[in-house]
Amino acid sequence: MGIEKPSSKTFAHVADEAEAAADVWNASCPSRRVLELIANKWALLVIPLLRGKPLRNNELLRQVGGISQKMLTQTLRDLELNGLVLRDDRQTVPPHVEYRLSVLGLSLSKALLAVDRWAESNHAAIDRAQQEARARFK
Repeated sequence: MGIEKPSSKTFAHVADEAEAAADVWNASCPSRRVLELIANKWALLVIPLLRGKPLRNNELLRQVGGISQKMLTQTLRDLELNGLVLRDDRQTVPPHVEYRLSVLGLSLSKALLAVDRWAESNHAAIDRAQQEARARFK
């Protein structure tokens, strides 16, 4: 039994091939998991808030209307596990934990901020379209 010869491909080359093969319209593409993560309504709100400065849990809870403590904790944990948010635990009593965007999260935040602004600008048009569609289907 011989020793297997290492691949001549570098990590960067393999990563380039993986990126080139990405296709969000393909059901088995790993990029679908990323879309699922960022399409979460709470992630769409939390990520842009962290763009400005690190925030503590209670600051986020106050700024994101309607989110429960449980959902905020779950959202922050998911974003941290996926490399979008960094958690800074100062190991103090009382606890002092701050959340901030990673470089990857910062790169995403600009696009999500645009989505948030689009929703703010177009919610009335969407409401009118829904009313018109409901009237046609009656």
